[in-house]
Amino acid sequence: MSSRGSTSGWRHSSIVDPLSLFQRTRPASSSGSSLEANALDVQAARDRGTAAAVVDRLALDAGRVSVAADGLRALAVLPDPVGQVVRGFTLPNGLQVRQLRVPLGVVAMIYEGRPNVTVDAAGLALKSGNACVLRGSSSALRSNVAIVEVLRAALERAGLPVDAITLVADTSRDSVKALTRARGLVDLLIPRGGAGLIETVVADAQVPVIETGVGNCHVYVDAAADLDSAVAIVVNAKAQRPSVCNAAETLLVHADVAETFLPRAAAALRDAGVALVGDDTAVRLIGAEPATAGDWDTEYLDLRLAVRVVDGLDTALDHIARHGTLHTEAIVTSDREAARRFTAEVDAAAVMVNASTRFTDGGEFGFGAEIGISTQKLHARGPMGLQELTTTKYVVEGDGQVRG
Repeated sequence: MSSRGSTSGWRHSSIVDPLSLFQRTRPASSSGSSLEANALDVQAARDRGTAAAVVDRLALDAGRVSVAADGLRALAVLPDPVGQVVRGFTLPNGLQVRQLRVPLGVVAMIYEGRPNVTVDAAGLALKSGNACVLRGSSSALRSNVAIVEVLRAALERAGLPVDAITLVADTSRDSVKALTRARGLVDLLIPRGGAGLIETVVADAQVPVIETGVGNCHVYVDAAADLDSAVAIVVNAKAQRPSVCNAAETLLVHADVAETFLPRAAAALRDAGVALVGDDTAVRLIGAEPATAGDWDTEYLDLRLAVRVVDGLDTALDHIARHGTLHTEAIVTSDREAARRFTAEVDAAAVMVNASTRFTDGGEFGFGAEIGISTQKLHARGPMGLQELTTTKYVVEGDGQVRG
């Protein structure tokens, strides 16, 4: 598929339709509905002994389908980014200059598990005037085939090119290599998955890549924190859905409140099924297992949390700088100066003040959905929605001006 054929100018209201068909459409290549196809993928993953956190990312149910549907409906009513004027001005010589948003062209996704990504990526690409090429993992192949056939059927009914959404059925490493080297055919490549996948794609790519990074996220409970609020935030950040990249993996607690806060937090976390590892103080105060050096750098994606007691904001900032992955960091405090310093000095795509890390999400930000959370600094950073899937061109209009 050539990126030269722009899809700008499409009418995008049809992207609502596919999700309404999820539970009743029977694609020819699947054994039943999309949910039935997903059930087969999930059972196969369990039979292979796949970790529970990975199975959770793979699984669809009625609730998750409803969330995906709501995301597409929200996308459908958002303003079309294509053609938006970023800025416009008139030069002294009378030339009128406008910078306009235009589609990138062909966006390719390489991702692991998570068939909801298939839905989000397709909807975002279509709404922003792009074509998308989707290469999911073998573990979700049945789910992805069923979902993409539903999406392509909806495109056909709407009179749109069905190849605007294409699934690569080859889940071998060769297909990844082919996409990373598709210079002139792929305009942007987005890997979304574990550190190994992302590192491989970045190392091999001959096309532009946006990294959606690992989430080793921290919550720092300051000396001036409201402790009731802090307990609720920490439990939500860790346990609400531990298998995703914006779940907290490390809890940092100011020494001044550790003896009061940690026993309360530990009880609430354990009630939620969370296992705790920690430094010497955490071991003494809450009976946590001793943490290893590697625990501070681990994205658990599971009901496990590392706990460290720090002597103040500077130590917390230093810990995050050494162990964070530029994804999401949070502070709980009523001290406005501490919050100001934290937001100014932490290097991350998103910084939360008195809120859970779980809010770093395109849907929660009002983007309808996200194609990934970028942890790099060029072009896009944080949850990537419609605008991040566009580039710009300058349109200059004159009445015969020539340069002297």
